[in-house]
Amino acid sequence: MPADIAVFVGENGRTASLYEKGKIVLYTKTSGKWKVQKEKHFFLEKSFGMRELRNKMEEVKSFLPQGCNIFVGLQITGLPYFELEKSNFSVWEIEGTPCQFLDHVLEKEEENGLQTRVNKGKLPVPQEISSGCYRISIKEIQGKNTGFTSKQALLPFLKKGLFYSLEIICSHIPPWLETELINSRLFWEVRTISRNEMSVTINKRCCG
Repeated sequence: MPADIAVFVGENGRTASLYEKGKIVLYTKTSGKWKVQKEKHFFLEKSFGMRELRNKMEEVKSFLPQGCNIFVGLQITGLPYFELEKSNFSVWEIEGTPCQFLDHVLEKEEENGLQTRVNKGKLPVPQEISSGCYRISIKEIQGKNTGFTSKQALLPFLKKGLFYSLEIICSHIPPWLETELINSRLFWEVRTISRNEMSVTINKRCCG
């Protein structure tokens, strides 16, 4: 079965940051050899706001075939990373030319195995309900032995800080969450929905 890996390279042919001029190159391995399937010139302006960044990352995802879920670059952080992660991409940061690392990346991905990717799909992620406003339910994690924790589902998103508000539907407030909110200087409101369900809405003054 062919394997696809997308790599962002600069004008020198080496991996680059998405904020440098370069191109996305889709590599496919067939019959033991890597071949370039297609390319797209691309880069992000540092002046882009959240909406512009999100639109540009949608261009990236639309360009890549459905079977491609590996993206490699020199530096992929912030909202671009979050948008790729949200679409279940495995994101790698590597320095060098594609011929130096494509086989290594594929080998490591295959070692992780199909079960790892399936389990990752079961980890709930915040869903955007309006611009900058997200909602997530962690009741499934709290009520069953899924192998995941509320911290795994929430903390990466909170650390990135790319939201105006986040509503968390839960059966109880995770003990670690209040401490995290106080340390992060975020504002929150707790609302009881039913006997075994509550809503925690986290707000911030502006997106960062």
